[in-house]
Amino acid sequence: MNRHKYKRSKQRDKIFNILQSTDTHPTASWIYDELKKEFNNLSIGTVYRNLNILIDQHLIKKIGSGNSFDRFDGNTEPHYHFICRKCGSIYDIPIDLIENLDKKASLASGFQVETHEITFSGICKYCLENRKKQEA
Repeated sequence: MNRHKYKRSKQRDKIFNILQSTDTHPTASWIYDELKKEFNNLSIGTVYRNLNILIDQHLIKKIGSGNSFDRFDGNTEPHYHFICRKCGSIYDIPIDLIENLDKKASLASGFQVETHEITFSGICKYCLENRKKQEA
């Protein structure tokens, strides 16, 4: 791992702490807005640079959410996500991983599959509730 390749920074530590303390899978812009309160001279470029370092260190993950903004996850343990196609929110799905899926994919393809990501999509329960209220 590349954890010792970079000098520590207060901004990076704070970004990591923010991502560890939330399960909302925030955007870089949201993180920037949170940090700007504490670091007056902070730039969005600094946030992106530090996010990329944290990814390189395998301390966080980047989630492509299907829209133009990447989201970030402080939970690097293997798990699945759900993306709401209506509001764009991302949620962790608390189900067990599919056993031997990497091995099955390796055998079927002849590739060396080391990991996988599964993302479910649809409409979240909050958007469904709002739809029901509007229809009532």
